[in-house]
Amino acid sequence: MTDTPRIVAVTATTELLRGEPRVRLNQAYTDALASVGLIPLVVPPLAPARAGDLLDRVDGLLLSGGEDVAPRRYDASAHPAIQGVHDERDAWEIALARAAREHGTPTFAICRGLQVLNVALGGTLVQDIPSQVQGALSHAEDARRHERLHDVQVEPDSTLAAIAGATRFSVNTLHHQSLDRIAPGLRVTARADDGVVEAAEWAGDDWWMLGAQWHPEELMDTPEPWDRALFAAFAAAISAASASAPRR
Repeated sequence: MTDTPRIVAVTATTELLRGEPRVRLNQAYTDALASVGLIPLVVPPLAPARAGDLLDRVDGLLLSGGEDVAPRRYDASAHPAIQGVHDERDAWEIALARAAREHGTPTFAICRGLQVLNVALGGTLVQDIPSQVQGALSHAEDARRHERLHDVQVEPDSTLAAIAGATRFSVNTLHHQSLDRIAPGLRVTARADDGVVEAAEWAGDDWWMLGAQWHPEELMDTPEPWDRALFAAFAAAISAASASAPRR
């Protein structure tokens, strides 16, 4: 936390609700950010050319969960299980991810957010875990978003392990896709017991980027400290980066 409130851009989707197009984001994200002293700024899909303009005016970026990334974004044909593609959101968030890397903007990528970031930097996705990963656990448990349903095994020398204070812990699971080919510069730092990638981070020390395939924002009120620690670490990274390079 810091005496100067820091602003985090949080990506949101758009959706037709009650007959009108609306910007939508689950409140759990903004509550989690506010709980560690950050000010969330909810941002809808915009023109990709505005990505740098936005990051010049905020202190951090949270890439949120949501729709499947269009397979054409990583030069693949669409699997029959692909659902809910949002082309404008894909274009905007890919631009944001690339700009965040260029700016060194501290970035927390959650679920779809981690997938977007991997695609933006040159990686690919498993389009449908149940049909493409042999012996896969059940990962798409959307109705049980507040429950810890399977373990993840964390690399001991990773930023994630240092933050969580553990190399094995349990998470919720709300996804049917995951990282496949890993983008240059990213390092896989956690997997489920079936081998599915559950976390990744930037391998260098020139950018704080942490990606979680689960939804830590939905687990902030559980007795276990791991997910609260992730948001606290994000806030600390923003404070450190802002102190060395104040926002214009």
